[in-house]
Amino acid sequence: MSVRSFLDSNVLVYTDDRDAPEKQARAMRLVERARGEGWGVLSTQVLQEYFVAATRKLGVPPEIARRKVELFARLDLVLVDLADILGAIDLHRLHSLGFWDGLIVRAALRARCAVLLSENFQAGWQVDGLEVVNPFDA
Repeated sequence: MSVRSFLDSNVLVYTDDRDAPEKQARAMRLVERARGEGWGVLSTQVLQEYFVAATRKLGVPPEIARRKVELFARLDLVLVDLADILGAIDLHRLHSLGFWDGLIVRAALRARCAVLLSENFQAGWQVDGLEVVNPFDA
C-alpha cells in the first residue's frame, strides 16, 4: 500500500484481538506500515471507536488502550467538525449509509484518501474517488 489510505476502527481493534491471530498480525503490519511509510490516515471518531471496542469487547485495560490511542494518533489525524457531520448526513441520504459509516467516509474524503481500509463496508464500493478495500481478504 503506497496510496493515502484511511484506516477504519476495525483495523485498530484487530491489533488487540488474540482470538483472530491472522487478522491481528495483518492489522499490526498495516498500522506499522501506515506510520512508517506515511500513508495512513484516521479520524478522532476512529480513535473513540477503538477505545470503546478494545476495552469493552476485548477487555484491554483502559491504561493500555489509552496509550495505543496516543500511538495511533501519530498517523495523519482528521478532527471531525460540523462540515463532516453535515457531509455524513448527506452521504446517509444519498448512499443509504448509516450515519457513523458516513462520517468515516466523509473524513476519508476530506483527507484526500484514495482507499478506505475496512471490513465493515462492501469491498470495491466507491464514492467520489474513494474505494473500499478489505485488508483482511486473503
